[in-house]
Amino acid sequence: MTNKREIVGKGQYSVGEHQQFVDRKGNLVRVVRGSSNLVPVGEAYAFFDCDASKEDIEKEIPLIRRVAQTPNELELGLLRLIDEMSLNVYTGLRETRDIGMKYIMKANYPNATNSKTADELAAVLNQIYQSPFFKPGDDFRGSIYYKEKGKYISRD
Repeated sequence: MTNKREIVGKGQYSVGEHQQFVDRKGNLVRVVRGSSNLVPVGEAYAFFDCDASKEDIEKEIPLIRRVAQTPNELELGLLRLIDEMSLNVYTGLRETRDIGMKYIMKANYPNATNSKTADELAAVLNQIYQSPFFKPGDDFRGSIYYKEKGKYISRD
């Protein structure tokens, strides 16, 4: 029997999935090697619509990040709304999610607030709209949400 452990984060913030949890105040935190304090992790979600495949969007993400000048510590994950993993996010945001969006992009940003993480995610979403996936004049549908005081709110 093989124990497969999921790694969350990159670089110095890379930890096993079990080393990331929600504290008593409802904030996402990580236990990071070399730090005696818990590291707060900002979390935000972007819902957006795009006709490109998940694979094509993922290939474009490194360029989008460079152009948007996102911090290296910002962690991004892309899910189609039909993916099993996205169901947890969908359930938490069911009331706020716009109908018909195809993708969820999850962002985590160590040592940042949820609001700051949402701001960085907005820069990424703006660059996706500027990518070859959209022609000039195409409509872009997207929403960004983050948790504040226990409730998801829209950044819009």
